[in-house]
Amino acid sequence: MTEESEHAAPDTPFLKDTLTRRWLASAGIIAIGLIAGGYLLGNGLLRAHEAERSVTVRGLAERDVKADLATWTLSYSATAQDLATAQASVDRDTSSIRAFFKELGFPADAIQPSAVNVTQFTTDGVPSSTVRQRLSLRTTDIKRAKAAVKRQFELVRRGVVLEEGSGMAYTFTRLNDIKPEMVAEATKDARAAAEQFANDSGTSVGGIKNATQGYFSVEARDGDTGGGWGAADSPFKKVRVVTTIDFYLR
Repeated sequence: MTEESEHAAPDTPFLKDTLTRRWLASAGIIAIGLIAGGYLLGNGLLRAHEAERSVTVRGLAERDVKADLATWTLSYSATAQDLATAQASVDRDTSSIRAFFKELGFPADAIQPSAVNVTQFTTDGVPSSTVRQRLSLRTTDIKRAKAAVKRQFELVRRGVVLEEGSGMAYTFTRLNDIKPEMVAEATKDARAAAEQFANDSGTSVGGIKNATQGYFSVEARDGDTGGGWGAADSPFKKVRVVTTIDFYLR
């Protein structure tokens, strides 16, 4: 065997075929990688684009409730040249008020003094004293409280003059008991609005992207008043909540 036969030339068909096969394999691997990367990148961009598609809607829930606490503040005063006379006048009014509520069936401890104020001054050399008293009725007997408001003018007949700021206030204290149900109702209402939007735009509603509960308001029900002279509040309330929710669209 000659020396030339021991070392094949670089350009022999065998070597060229081997190099070609290796190049094709490498090119195939690279192509597959590029295709897979392109798919993953495209799919990721699609998912990101879909994640940006959302709609913001508001949901409303309302419920009529009845107050379970009544608070009536009664302010009155008396002025005289000496403090003892002014105090005696206020004490008579206090007795008249307590008798009024006793006749209506309220227990004695339902009426409590909440404030007292004494002012002394001199006008043209004449001294004067003003005693201002405030009593508060607090009761869960709403029916009896409404009856008291309707008859409050009887206090005037007894000589008691109530000052501005005297009035019955009705409160609904069980808001936490109905909050979960009302939030669910508001969310359902918001989803219905989102579905209507989705139908109009040829899409469908997905999950919740973001949600804001909003705040609960408790106000007098429309058309209702306290039903008595000087009364501005009502025991009949309307609870309202508005939620703001972002829904994904798909």
